[in-house]
Amino acid sequence: MKISIKIKFSLFLAGLLILVVFFLSLLVLKGIKSNQQNQYEQYLAQQAKTANTYYMQRILSEEKSQTFLAEKGEEFAEQLELISGQSLVLYDSQGKLVSKKVKEKESDNIKKTLAYALSNKTAYLMEGDSLYYLAPIITGNNQVGVVQFNYSLSEHQAFYNNIRQLFIYIGAGVLFLSFFLGYLFFNPFATGIIKLDKMVYRIREGHYETTVLKRRDEIGKLSQGIHAMGGQIRRNIEGMEAEQNKLMLAVEKLSQLDQQQKQFIGNVTHEFKTPLTSIKAYIDLLEMYPDDEKLLETAIATIKSESGRLYEMVDKVLQLSALEKYDFELNLERLSVKQAVESALNSLKGRMDKFGIRLDTELNEACIEGDKDSLTIVLLNLLDNAIKYNKANGNIFIKTYEAFQQVNIEIADTGIGIPRELADKVFEPFYMVDKNRARENGGAGLGLSLARKHAELLGGTLILLNTGSEGTSFRITFPSIIN
Repeated sequence: MKISIKIKFSLFLAGLLILVVFFLSLLVLKGIKSNQQNQYEQYLAQQAKTANTYYMQRILSEEKSQTFLAEKGEEFAEQLELISGQSLVLYDSQGKLVSKKVKEKESDNIKKTLAYALSNKTAYLMEGDSLYYLAPIITGNNQVGVVQFNYSLSEHQAFYNNIRQLFIYIGAGVLFLSFFLGYLFFNPFATGIIKLDKMVYRIREGHYETTVLKRRDEIGKLSQGIHAMGGQIRRNIEGMEAEQNKLMLAVEKLSQLDQQQKQFIGNVTHEFKTPLTSIKAYIDLLEMYPDDEKLLETAIATIKSESGRLYEMVDKVLQLSALEKYDFELNLERLSVKQAVESALNSLKGRMDKFGIRLDTELNEACIEGDKDSLTIVLLNLLDNAIKYNKANGNIFIKTYEAFQQVNIEIADTGIGIPRELADKVFEPFYMVDKNRARENGGAGLGLSLARKHAELLGGTLILLNTGSEGTSFRITFPSIIN
């Protein structure tokens, strides 16, 4: 049988309060009883000490001290009762009754306690509401008798009983009030949990519309989570239905990718065919005119240029293919962007001087975490394009700076520019804005594609920042390292 959480909370709260009140009452009553016991033990111990002191005073004034208890024991007991204010009985060292005030026959328990007290020890016995306290009377090192105080415990017991009765009444009142207040406190929690259970049941039945409980606690957060979960499940189901439509689009995209692959292969074949055709043509001419020194000189220069261009295309195609297929292990380290740019410029200084390119730099210190070789590939390809497609005696501007926890490298030239409508295609493999000029300068349309791949491999981005008749500028962005 399923038990409601409200009933469980109520039963647990009631049981907990009963245990708390019971053990608290038990501890307090035990403390009261222990305190009472300490009080009357200390009191009777003081009375026993007083009895011994008074006995010493009496025997010092008597000539026959050895027979004092036998002769004047009853008188001594009466005077001691007046001094102590307690009813008492006096025994000699043999356990013989000296005073004559025992109205009833002594019980066996009192006799056993007396025997214990005759061995020079203090003992007491509780019977009903009476306490019999027996203490030795000692002279020097010898025990001459035992004094028995008859102490009434009726007042202590009455006080204890009153306190216990008071605890029963107060405990019952506290238990009822605490249960009522506790129920008022726990009831909203139980109600919230029941509502959450109903929400989960509705979601299980396929009804994902839920409400959020207006509570500022974990139950309120849980209701928000269930509400969000229900919405997410509904969206997922709607998404799964939408995926069926997307599958059709995926088939179309696969077809497009197949066309792109065929186009890529066609471009590779075409671009490879051009230098090979030129090389083959000069070889045929050399076979026909082997003694033509001018033709030989021209053929060597052309074959060298075309084979270099062919080698560069093969190398870049292999790099692009490798980046598409493999996750390279990068040798990540702290790199100074300023040093990397200066190193790339030094390696291209000869080419810039050859074309009369002027360089304008604004290099600020900034560091990134990256692979040195990949960063060099990015910079060299962008700078190589800036040289190839620049105007004669043109300019190249390079700027590095850090902003918003990012390191930016901007490379601009005063070259031929890129038409706006073609700006989105410059990062595609083998795409060239000016194919004739690209071939004249050894370009194959792979540099920007390779540069972007390596930039993204390092967690950065490469974008075309600006282009036009005044030239072209690119921006590379990497996450910076906080010093």
